[in-house]
Amino acid sequence: MATQSTTRPDPAEQRDEGAGGELKRAIGPRLLLFFIVGDIIGAGVFAITGDVAGEVGGVAWVPFLVAFAVAALTALSYLELVTKHPQAAGAALFVHKAFNVHFLTFLVAFAVVCSGITSASTSSGLVASNLLLGLDGLVGGVPTGDTATLLVALGFMVLLALVNLRGVGESVRFNVVLTSVVVLALGVIIAIGFWAMATDGDVGRVVVFESPGDKNVFAAITIATTVAFFAMVGFEDSVNMVEEVEDPGRTFPRIMLTGLGVCAVIYVLVAITVVVVIPPGDITDPVNPEAGILLDVVRVGAPGLPIDDIFPFLTVFAVANTALINMLMASRLIYGMGKQDVLPRSLSAVLPGRRSPWAAILFTTAMALGLITFVRLRSDSDVVVALAGTTGLLLLVVFTVVNIACLVLRRDTRTEPVFRAPTWVPYVGAATAAFLVGPWARNEDDHIQYSIAGVLLLIGVGLWVLTWATNRGVRAKRTGFRDIDHLEGQ
Repeated sequence: MATQSTTRPDPAEQRDEGAGGELKRAIGPRLLLFFIVGDIIGAGVFAITGDVAGEVGGVAWVPFLVAFAVAALTALSYLELVTKHPQAAGAALFVHKAFNVHFLTFLVAFAVVCSGITSASTSSGLVASNLLLGLDGLVGGVPTGDTATLLVALGFMVLLALVNLRGVGESVRFNVVLTSVVVLALGVIIAIGFWAMATDGDVGRVVVFESPGDKNVFAAITIATTVAFFAMVGFEDSVNMVEEVEDPGRTFPRIMLTGLGVCAVIYVLVAITVVVVIPPGDITDPVNPEAGILLDVVRVGAPGLPIDDIFPFLTVFAVANTALINMLMASRLIYGMGKQDVLPRSLSAVLPGRRSPWAAILFTTAMALGLITFVRLRSDSDVVVALAGTTGLLLLVVFTVVNIACLVLRRDTRTEPVFRAPTWVPYVGAATAAFLVGPWARNEDDHIQYSIAGVLLLIGVGLWVLTWATNRGVRAKRTGFRDIDHLEGQ
């Protein structure tokens, strides 16, 4: 989903059985800040900064600010909900508490699964292209074309499946190292930007609006914002850590908003660097579109430094963990839904020794492999925009429903939240997220995102119907969630 770049503890491994099944509260403010920043900063900024600049020209930093504002509104609603219902199940829990409609809860949970798969698929392309380019720069003769990129991307997804089958239970403290690598890579980009502004960079470009076609400023920024939104998602995953955070009522609001603000500043600086360093005509035509425009920033802005050879590998390391955690999250949700009999029970099968959910891992990996192949074989599709945009589309739908759920749950006064968002926030949050879901917020060529999202959700609905028929005809039981509070830790 989330587009995060962090490692989350496996809930099943972190439970303190001696404390009634509760999670150990071992995450303080500093670790939580690293978690949130690392969760947000990942594949997004590497993948779509050039696409954003291609829509609006020199004011590429504006869509990132607008995307930050939209994300911040929904984050405030999440904060109200998570301090009112501090269980580690995220959007599905909030929607279930608000509406108690099991099928709607399932759709929200499966949409989150699909967003993780599309995000990981986006990351796979970045990993493949940067790895091939990096190796070609070191040893030469390495193929970097579409076929080689497709094969490496597919191989990378298979590698992720093998890692997840082995089991992932690292401490959240490892996230400090991973986030530091990502920030280091972006720090290189920002340093190049400051150097360019101090020497011969065209600083005046940062206020120049340029858009292909005849789009006006509002339409162009709207479209660019939907692209930029992929870079802002990830904060919603942090609510799954609420049971492990020290004093979450006080810590969560302050740290989540701080983390969002830090990421927004980094994204704005990166966007400014791109438009200052890269000549206007080259922003939409990078040397390797799959590798992203940031690699061109290093080539153009620091041609005499060896960082040019190292940066592709920094990108690989930063983005690979994003994909790993997205697939880990997706498989755990599928496993949990299979365990609760809202998806076929066979999807809850685990390896005898390692207890990793092998059936769910194979299912989510198969979906990712099919998605990557389908999108890449469509010559008329922008692979990054198609996959990253589908991630944003799915999560914007989820955010719309979560904001509405926040309004509904305000009527329940039995439990009061520690943090309460301003009264108007869920209304505006739902309206802005829903607005960005519409076709007016995308170029016509990018409407394939609706088809991809629709097919992925139809797969889930088909499995739900199959499960419903099996439960009704064979087991003589209703289909619904039994323990929504711990959906990922069954």
